Amino acid sequence: MLHLIPKPLHRLALTVGHRLRHHWRKATGVTGEGVSVIGRDFDGQILLVRHSYGPQGWYFPGGGIGRNEMPEDAARRELREEANCPIEGLKLVGIIEEELSGAPHRAHIFEGVVNTMPKADGREIVEARFFPTHSLPEPLSPRTKARLHLWQARKS
Repeated sequence: MLHLIPKPLHRLALTVGHRLRHHWRKATGVTGEGVSVIGRDFDGQILLVRHSYGPQGWYFPGGGIGRNEMPEDAARRELREEANCPIEGLKLVGIIEEELSGAPHRAHIFEGVVNTMPKADGREIVEARFFPTHSLPEPLSPRTKARLHLWQARKS
């Protein structure tokens, strides 16, 4: 049904929704749990996305965990929604306790292999691409840097 809304109007609604959610979290001190997915291609490049809303920067695909949804299922769903890709060999890398909009937040970080080219929907995601780890785009969001550090430390 959302695909019937013109893309510019949909992006505007996402921007407004993002700001409202930020203020709600700040006022209530409540956030849900979330996931981030570090998708690698067969050459070891990692998948990053740029959103149409919120702070500018490159992020790992991810988002909130739905009610009664397992973190692994949320990771698969978010990757499908944001980059139109399935993932194989999904494994938990770790969990990061952080602050999101002034409220405590728990992020489940996953990794796996993505063997299809990502496609941005032009609504929530304006760009989705693989990058070699030695040549990542700027700006990387601070959250992306923290997740990348956790992933790289685990691999060492």
